[in-house]
Amino acid sequence: MNNYKILCFANQKGGVGKTTSAVNIAACLGRAGKKVLLVDSDPQGNATSGLGVRKKELTGTIYDVLIEEKQIRDLIVPTSASGVFLLPSGIDLVGAELELADQPRRETRLRKALESVRDDYDYIIIDCPPALGLLTVNTLVASDGVVIPLLCEYYSLEGLSQLTATIRQIRKRSNPDLELVGVLVNLFDGRLNLTVSVLEEIKKYFPGKIFRTPIPRSVRISEAPSYGMTVIDYDKNGKGAAAYAAVTKELMDRCERS
Repeated sequence: MNNYKILCFANQKGGVGKTTSAVNIAACLGRAGKKVLLVDSDPQGNATSGLGVRKKELTGTIYDVLIEEKQIRDLIVPTSASGVFLLPSGIDLVGAELELADQPRRETRLRKALESVRDDYDYIIIDCPPALGLLTVNTLVASDGVVIPLLCEYYSLEGLSQLTATIRQIRKRSNPDLELVGVLVNLFDGRLNLTVSVLEEIKKYFPGKIFRTPIPRSVRISEAPSYGMTVIDYDKNGKGAAAYAAVTKELMDRCERS
């Protein structure tokens, strides 16, 4: 039994590796034989371009699902990653926060849309924007579990209380089954004393929730999106690909407990 099928990657801070993690873990799940839907809910659309999808050729995006309430199946597209399909994002999503504010059922629109395709996929991965507005609220309401990517820097610890408070509010008001699945440490460099000390603080903040394998600093991970590829395809034998494969295995172990 899959306890956590819909997972969002959330953190209101930018530059912590949400998109990179969501894309590469989705790709690893696909490599493991899973059928995956990646939902790009960030107006920047980096997950969309990072998977080799040409935005100019799209006939619609997640904006049309949230605002126009179009059928999600009509907007899902294949990607360059084996087994991974995409609900793309685009620049039109920038205004969605304001447009959603006046809409009925504004916090549950993504959940309603995903319910119609939930059984079509083994996993649905949602890449959140770096904010705690209505777009992120929609993803939290729609999800079974949350993965929090962060860096081993003191600034990354700031705002975590706000994020966890938001998760508690979502559980109280809209989604009582929402759980924190894990915390993923990105850009890890074990040679730095600061990195090690911050990691110890993170472990105190999230006891038992840190993924065992941190994602290392890697030029290859950073280069891959410019080629419309995941690091799993771009540098399949590299340390970045190996780390994401290890995290994905642990994620599946946590999500598929019966």
